[in-house]
Amino acid sequence: MERRTLGAELEVSAEGLGCMGMSEFYGAGDDAESVATILEALDSGVNFLDTADMYGPFTNERLVGRAIKGRREEVVLATKFGNQRADDGTYLRINGTPEYVLAACDASLERLGVEVIDLYYQHRVDRTVPIEETWGAMKSLVDAGKVRYLGISEASSATIERAHAVHPVTALQSEYSLWSRDPEDGTLETCRRLGIGFVAYSPLGRGFLTNEAATVATGELDFRARNPRFNGEAFEHNLSLVKKLEEIAAEKQVTVAQLSLAWVLSRGRDVVPIPGTKRRRWLRENIAAAEIQLSDDDVALLEAAVPRDAVEGDRYPSTSMGTLNG
Repeated sequence: MERRTLGAELEVSAEGLGCMGMSEFYGAGDDAESVATILEALDSGVNFLDTADMYGPFTNERLVGRAIKGRREEVVLATKFGNQRADDGTYLRINGTPEYVLAACDASLERLGVEVIDLYYQHRVDRTVPIEETWGAMKSLVDAGKVRYLGISEASSATIERAHAVHPVTALQSEYSLWSRDPEDGTLETCRRLGIGFVAYSPLGRGFLTNEAATVATGELDFRARNPRFNGEAFEHNLSLVKKLEEIAAEKQVTVAQLSLAWVLSRGRDVVPIPGTKRRRWLRENIAAAEIQLSDDDVALLEAAVPRDAVEGDRYPSTSMGTLNG
């Protein structure tokens, strides 16, 4: 798989692998299949793995750590702090205090079983703590050799600039897909002006931008059951948009997921999507999307099929905005 560069020098595979759903949020997991998926990703040239301490909570980092044991040098390992949870899963707060930054990093290193984290993100911005204080602590982790590069997730342009003044921001991670185009309102331009890479999470709309959209799981353990875009009239409206993509995908003899990923990949060589999956079959489908070349006409056709303001429903339930995902 081709490589892309985040920030000044962090080279990663053009697609990464989001590991969150292996442990939580998307129904029951299967650790053996998840580990096999991670190993096949590495064998296929996908070297950019994304996790966070709050996934599980805490179990996803351990899972990733077990999977990469003995293959650490093949991996660009990213994890996050900031969405603080208790051991029983209770959400406590968004925490950006310097002391918490240091403690969270040490805990992640222990769970992952590694000596250094390649890319360490502030998962969500703590509005009660000046960003300069949080990033001062993060910079100290780089100085101590515990972290190589720093990132931030779902931050505004102003916050990105303030963080970048303390220590270079290597990557902004935000939701970006055909049905979530918010980064085009300014943060993507800010990243390019400052030389910051862009990591697109949920590039398949949490599974909606696939041929499986009509049967996406909504069980008790699946957080999409509470997502406004997956319910009621919004679901039916959004499904009609996917039907348009199905027609285009059929004509090109690819899947909707592959077409949707190809669109994100076409946004620039500084954009790296991290589609999440816990199964090898979907991993293989996602990897194949990297071979699809879209023309300007193809891009225009896709954006006409799913106009940026056509999707109905908020990205998150109002009670969990900014806490559930990275």
